[in-house]
Amino acid sequence: MKHKALVISALSLAVTFGPVGPVAAGGSDIVGGVIGGIIGGAIVNEANRNRRTTTPRTVTKRYYKKPTMSSAQREQNREVQTSLNHFGWNVGTPDGVLGRNSRSGVSQYQAFMKFPITGTLGEMERTILTTAYQKARLGGSAVAQTVSGHPQGMRGLLIETREQMLGGGGAQTYAGGTIGGLPPEVSEAVFEIARNSNVQPDQLIARAGFVQLADMNADGRTDYLLDTSVLGQGFWCNGDNCVVRIFASTPQGYERNDFQAVGATPAMFTCRQAICQKLDQTAPVMAGAPGSNLSTQPQGLPDTVMTSTMQPQVPAFAAQVATAATPAMPSFAAAAPTVSLASYCAKVGLVTSSNGGFMTEAALSDADQALGEQFCLARGYAIDSGEAMAAKISGFTPDQVTAQCRDFGALLKSEVASAGISPREVVIDKVKAFVAGSGMSPAQLTGTSKICLSVGYRTDDMGVAMGSALVLSALGQDGYGELIGHHLVRGIGTQERRDLALGWYEKSAAATPVFAPAQPERNGLIRKAALMINGHTQAAPVPAASGAPSFVDMAADLVTTGATQ
Repeated sequence: MKHKALVISALSLAVTFGPVGPVAAGGSDIVGGVIGGIIGGAIVNEANRNRRTTTPRTVTKRYYKKPTMSSAQREQNREVQTSLNHFGWNVGTPDGVLGRNSRSGVSQYQAFMKFPITGTLGEMERTILTTAYQKARLGGSAVAQTVSGHPQGMRGLLIETREQMLGGGGAQTYAGGTIGGLPPEVSEAVFEIARNSNVQPDQLIARAGFVQLADMNADGRTDYLLDTSVLGQGFWCNGDNCVVRIFASTPQGYERNDFQAVGATPAMFTCRQAICQKLDQTAPVMAGAPGSNLSTQPQGLPDTVMTSTMQPQVPAFAAQVATAATPAMPSFAAAAPTVSLASYCAKVGLVTSSNGGFMTEAALSDADQALGEQFCLARGYAIDSGEAMAAKISGFTPDQVTAQCRDFGALLKSEVASAGISPREVVIDKVKAFVAGSGMSPAQLTGTSKICLSVGYRTDDMGVAMGSALVLSALGQDGYGELIGHHLVRGIGTQERRDLALGWYEKSAAATPVFAPAQPERNGLIRKAALMINGHTQAAPVPAASGAPSFVDMAADLVTTGATQ
């Protein structure tokens, strides 16, 4: 334990907080500021020397420098926040800073409008939003008629504005069937891309490289790749990478897989039945003899996806010898594939978009989807919050911070593993022992954990993310326990233990909200969904009276009696 304390002290990212002020639309709860990072003894000595020789005024300027933003940009951001508030996505008082609350509102707007859910507005998305708001503010008989006659009420103005700008006399609307001989699933995607790019579907499929055909899952049927880069940089692109949609054939039809790529070709991907993967283009593909299944084993695939049709790779010089010998027995000894949370959230976002928005407690029909939406929403909040803190650390590059967080997560490996096999109380006691022996103050551990939580989710390192959430929970910030519940429900970063998740959900539901604080109804939704996946068909809210049974006890009773409500 003494050794662990010394290691943690050397890896710590020291953070100090000031008094908490009111939360504005930007969602910033970072006041005071990050006073620096401590990485190794040499840096500690340098920091001490700077403090002895620098006046308080100079230190304040060095560590509290605010990012610059033009007045025009701030005003544009205020208009976005005002518009979101007007259409029912409450982001707080417009302050011109598009922080966590605003990004949550933007995501809900994008889901409602069936735009890609990114949390960041593209130029066209922003124009549609603010134009519809200006229409609503000006009013008039046409606006009143739209609002009163549209099933979405005031939000009907958004749909009308989108159709006027992108549809109407422009792109056609998908009404079933096929186009250009493409399957219905592919045809629907073509219409969606065309609608959000202001081109006609038949013109789109005529563009070279947009539709590419190949048998990507080796089932003898044609699979389809749609590459939006042919439209040029814009709605469907992020930097050099643009959305690539692959439709893999299945006995029931076609399953869609979404990626971001540049210069997409079928050779960049591999599919196993309906699930596709982007290959590591830096690794060569080993060629085997004709008829050998080595010829279909891409080097870019991780070892964990080995199946009966994929044999263990051998050195290239031995490939011909191996294929001439008796075929090896398939190996199923590999560990279960690591689930990517980023990939999972991308798929959740697609379902949310197709459903027309986030699920609510009143209309809860799919508990797994509802919990997935809240998991990914919390992940986004955690990333934003930690990045804002890390940006204020002076003297360290993002890569250095990431490296320190990887080490921090490695120290918590045992505690993370216990979350998948032990009740919450046992896990918390174990993490508290870690905290006590860390040699760090609660403020240092809190700051380090929040930054590393962001790093873990941003880099898809579940060990770092879960370890950080556990430390924050052990420090009394029970709202972060929601994350552990989500991980246990999905089996991401730990074993799938939905029964153990209930204890984490219950404690976080009674705590001060950490994620999406402007949406207090989240707790009720999460509680109801958590009960449903553990046996409740109609989960009732937990009574507020003293001594009332917790929803963990209620679920346990159901398991014991076999009853459903």
